[in-house]
Amino acid sequence: MKVSSIGLLIFTSLILVLLSISAALGFSFTILFFLMCFGQLMLLLTVYWVLTDKYTTKKTFKDLYEDYSPNSEYQ
Repeated sequence: MKVSSIGLLIFTSLILVLLSISAALGFSFTILFFLMCFGQLMLLLTVYWVLTDKYTTKKTFKDLYEDYSPNSEYQ
């Protein structure tokens, strides 16, 4: 099963939100510390994964935005 970049980003975000909720509820320092270390490791892995992804596109800056066309009738 291939893990997508966005899936890894969502998982990392959930881990860090869980850390914030756990800290607000007063969980023990040990649990918070290991959750924080795991979250930071996942964040570094996510950044590496996104930056080394083999994503390519044929679009250029001259294509502008997909929701706006310079030749559209709604200008």
